[in-house]
Amino acid sequence: MTKSEAHHDTRIASRLQVQAAAAVCEDKKGQDTRILELDPIDSGLSDFFLVTSASNDRQAVAIADEIEARLKREFGVYAHSVEGRRKGEWILLDYVDFVVHVFLAERRAFYDIERLRKSARPVTPAEFDVELKAALAEKTLAARKKASAKAKPVAAKAAVAAKPMKAAKKVATKKSVSKKAPAKRASAKKK
Repeated sequence: MTKSEAHHDTRIASRLQVQAAAAVCEDKKGQDTRILELDPIDSGLSDFFLVTSASNDRQAVAIADEIEARLKREFGVYAHSVEGRRKGEWILLDYVDFVVHVFLAERRAFYDIERLRKSARPVTPAEFDVELKAALAEKTLAARKKASAKAKPVAAKAAVAAKPMKAAKKVATKKSVSKKAPAKRASAKKK
């Protein structure tokens, strides 16, 4: 696997995890859930920000807890850092490739993180899902092409190996036919 293929696979895995976290936000009634795809040049930190709002601190903690539980259960990943859980006003879950921000609605308006990341491309979870499906389809096609390219040389070798066997069978068949033919003629002459 080349370095670019490994990066592409990591990026798809990150997208799947972000999608799962966004689904949790929707399930737990997070409001105005947004995914910010960060500009690679601008952000040396991570690839995505997932931002959602909660109406109270208990809901914010519930959203953060469920995101952690689902990502652990489905992907075996843990947040490298969790901040703000005690107060529940702004909970930050750092998964390195992406960062989840669960805000109280007032705090989100105050910090306006979307405005701070002007170069980031805002994406709704539905748009993100469509892009992820396209990326997975592209990866599947590439894998199938690679597999068929590997299978062709093997099939060609098998065909080359089969040719002498087919020729040998033809010769054997001709010999057996030619041996039988004189025997029938001899028996016909005796009568």
